[in-house]
Amino acid sequence: MTAGVVTVLIADDHPIVRNGIRGMLDGHERLRVVAEAGGGPEAVVQVQRHEPDVVLMDLRMPEGDGVDAIRALRARDSNRPAILVLTTYETDRDITAAMDAGADGYLLKALGREELIRSVLDVAAGRTVLAPVAAQRLVARRREERLSEREIEVLRAIADGGTNRSVAQQLFVSEATVKTHLLHIYSKLGVGDRAAAVRVAFERGLL
Repeated sequence: MTAGVVTVLIADDHPIVRNGIRGMLDGHERLRVVAEAGGGPEAVVQVQRHEPDVVLMDLRMPEGDGVDAIRALRARDSNRPAILVLTTYETDRDITAAMDAGADGYLLKALGREELIRSVLDVAAGRTVLAPVAAQRLVARRREERLSEREIEVLRAIADGGTNRSVAQQLFVSEATVKTHLLHIYSKLGVGDRAAAVRVAFERGLL
């Protein structure tokens, strides 16, 4: 970032879309588009050439996948540039793949100029930016994190009719430890009690 100006690279396979995004950003005093790319591999090359502060990355492009490009850029530098996905795709697979690859934000293209500008400035400043649908999917995903082996042991004992005390004795831990494991299980499975935890675990094939 030079003298408060955030430099941007736009990666999108549609020239008209790139022109539209450039038009929205170039009119702002703190933003300057320094390069464009029509696919993921080209975006990686252009980043190496121009060292932008922020990359606006589409995902599915005929000339190279955006997620692969994000991985390549993160392998080169885990922090720079900031990468903000700007796409029309809002499936769980797309959102999680992009964020796991190292994206700093995820937005859908149906957004206004002011929101786009604010989002670019936010990711440049180190903040994560998520469209509401992306935030919801990531929260749901955290609730569905895999249970640890010990948590599965606790849940299996509970499913067999065990109480906190009997489970603690069976696993040679304290009752407080069993309660802590149960809280983690509830959070990961998105439930509020042991009966629901057992039911959801069976539905997901965990038990």
